[in-house]
Amino acid sequence: MAQGRSRSNNLVVPQARQALEQLKTEAARELGVTLPQDGYMGNYTSRETGSLGGYITKRLVQQAEQQLSGSGRTL
Repeated sequence: MAQGRSRSNNLVVPQARQALEQLKTEAARELGVTLPQDGYMGNYTSRETGSLGGYITKRLVQQAEQQLSGSGRTL
């Protein structure tokens, strides 16, 4: 692990938690993955969770690109 980096799942913007959970639910539905009621995904394969995480990342990048292109901002 890189020095100075924690391995916690703390959100930078805690108010975004509900939106991220909704995004995760939508992504799982689109990929045909059933999320457990208790939220524990330890029984899923790395392939399943990796696929879900990759899909969520792709959607977040698309949303960021749309916002940046709409506002005329550049990175």
